[in-house]
Amino acid sequence: MISSLEFIGACFGVLGIWLTAKKNVLCFPVGIINVLITANVVFEVKLYADVVQQLMYLVLLVYGWINWTKSQNIKSVSYCTVTQKIFVVVITLIIGTVGYFILKKYTNATYPAADAYATAVCFAAQFLIAKRKIENWWLWLFANLVYVVIFYLKQMPWYAGLSVIYFLQAIFGLKQWHKQLKTI
Repeated sequence: MISSLEFIGACFGVLGIWLTAKKNVLCFPVGIINVLITANVVFEVKLYADVVQQLMYLVLLVYGWINWTKSQNIKSVSYCTVTQKIFVVVITLIIGTVGYFILKKYTNATYPAADAYATAVCFAAQFLIAKRKIENWWLWLFANLVYVVIFYLKQMPWYAGLSVIYFLQAIFGLKQWHKQLKTI
């Protein structure tokens, strides 16, 4: 059954990603509402890494909101350096691996590997949004493909559909941010 909370969360999620693609600072308060709703929904279906993911998003959304608000040029975006890319990959793999072992050993999580690694990729993507790095969109593309499958298997149609929409919005965001880099 589709819960009204799942639907409301999906609506805030779509709006938040659209605002992010447009580089609108309102993406952060909208995102905060989305993560609070989503944390509740995913807890109920035993996607515990996703609960942690939502709580971490809360921290990263506040960080991003502060970072974007303080910035002189809120619309500027850039590419990661090679060092930043290596750092993101290594930290993502470490977080994913640790998360997997914790979920496998201490919880009854349904899909511990997919849940843990997708969560780690999402942490990295959200961090890169806060830093206005274009590579965030590539990470969102990957993570949302994984989440389409997870939510479909968990019989959560609104969140599976939302992940498809997020995937499409990530394509839009990547194009928008890439277009800006070409004009610099």
